[in-house]
Amino acid sequence: MPYDYEKDGAAIYRQSFATIRAEADLARFAPDEEQIAVRMIHAAGMVGLESHIRFSPGFVQVARAALESGAPIFCDAHMVSEGVTRPRLPAENDVICTLRDPAVPGLAQELGNTRSAAALELWRPRLQGALVAIGNAPTALFHLLNMLQDPDCPRPAAIIGCPVGFVGAVESKAALWADQPVPCCVVEGRLGGSAITVAAINAIASRAE
Repeated sequence: MPYDYEKDGAAIYRQSFATIRAEADLARFAPDEEQIAVRMIHAAGMVGLESHIRFSPGFVQVARAALESGAPIFCDAHMVSEGVTRPRLPAENDVICTLRDPAVPGLAQELGNTRSAAALELWRPRLQGALVAIGNAPTALFHLLNMLQDPDCPRPAAIIGCPVGFVGAVESKAALWADQPVPCCVVEGRLGGSAITVAAINAIASRAE
């Protein structure tokens, strides 16, 4: 065979994480935050991502406690919900994406918004104390923030806000970070996406006890 390469999956993981820890600037993260940031960098394949990652005080502890208590995980896109490693979840937590619900197109038309945003309206019955993960749609994050302006809207325990893109991504994450209606994690700027968001969820879940 002309190509010689590492074939041991465990060794690949060890070398990958060793490389990240050697090259990334992780000094500002608390130990529990660092573990999540390393996983996010690994998912992105990008040392330097750490300079864009922000955790509000207590985020990791609150998010893990929510999962331990059996809280559901609400995701804005199926690319996020399908990436969650179910065996890592500490309480067989439900992982929910409502984007394909038959009610969503009508809700979107009624609201004059995207389907990604309208789908969040279906979260209300179980939103209290949930972990929310938004990794694709800035409109979903903006709509969530608007929902949480209503004092009668149930409040999630924590929010992972990592929508990606060129329209609204920067602004929606800046709004979340400025408002911080609940503890949150963001990737500032245009960067983000499903893989990074899933990595954060799985890292939180893998250390929940």
